Amino acid sequence: MALISKKKIPFKINTDLRSYLMKYGREEELPLKYSDLLRFDNRMPLLDKDNNDTLWETVTYPQSDMSEIYHNLKEIYADLKTDGDATVIKHLVVDRVDTCTYANTSPFRVRIINMVNDNYDYFYIKNADASRVYGLELEHLLSPNVISYRTHKETLVEEHIAGIPGDLFMDQHLSDFKLNPIRLAKEFVKFNERCFARLLGDMHSSNFVVIITPDFEDFHYRIRAIDFDQQSYEGNKSVYMPQYFKENNPIIEMGMKYMTSESVRQYQKEERSLISNRIQSEKIRLNDLMEVMKKDKVTLDVNLKYLIKELNQHHKTKDFKSCKSMGEVLELNLNLLTQ
Repeated sequence: MALISKKKIPFKINTDLRSYLMKYGREEELPLKYSDLLRFDNRMPLLDKDNNDTLWETVTYPQSDMSEIYHNLKEIYADLKTDGDATVIKHLVVDRVDTCTYANTSPFRVRIINMVNDNYDYFYIKNADASRVYGLELEHLLSPNVISYRTHKETLVEEHIAGIPGDLFMDQHLSDFKLNPIRLAKEFVKFNERCFARLLGDMHSSNFVVIITPDFEDFHYRIRAIDFDQQSYEGNKSVYMPQYFKENNPIIEMGMKYMTSESVRQYQKEERSLISNRIQSEKIRLNDLMEVMKKDKVTLDVNLKYLIKELNQHHKTKDFKSCKSMGEVLELNLNLLTQ
């Protein structure tokens, strides 16, 4: 079983990481800061369609502030989605701003509606945390997914990753007669491999979504992480392996039923090969990121020492003993898994 030690400690974005973000177009001036959204004057619980508490609260702003805040939110959304094409703003309306007080970064979630077609979308504004930024960037570089986000000083803006939440998927879709259990189990194995290779932790069912794409004969599944706070932080190796979270047991049991150990190893090798190809195609940018991360402190010393011990045992090596930072541990783990 994977156990998270304690609530994660946030880490500030240092000068070197800031320079990296500026170099690759992630850092830019925003018309609104995270702290600006704290000026709300009222809040109320947000309920789902069945009147269950979502643990989010909808906030409202004084009339004197609301017009400016909503306009700036639309500008940020346009920048996130259209590289700053201001012409789309006139079709957008800020429908709702929600906050989640129990999460590590106390995020705000903004619901945007396009008046042309009544389509809606979300994006998030959070306190910038270096661990999360490393997680987002590594997801962009090493996974099959493209991630859109921006930083400005202590503010982080993220796109919404659409999909069926993992816990909801397991509760409502595993019994669907159209489900292809082998394809789903295969994708979970590959997702597990991606998380362990790049040391992304805490991928229980509430922290990933399942995306279903119809194929000409069947359905294709993609599992995507939606929470990146636990990037290279914990000392327990099993935290980086979704297979060890009890919340994921329904999919794990399905995999045990429909797959052999040989097929699991095959899918692991396939995903490692894909990660290796991504490392080669993003070699310069990834190297720049790793050079920054290797000099950064993104975990506690006790976590670093424990993970070094666990990975030495896992890989049957002593090479991790020379690692001085989580960045060095991550780089070596990637190298060993993709050789």
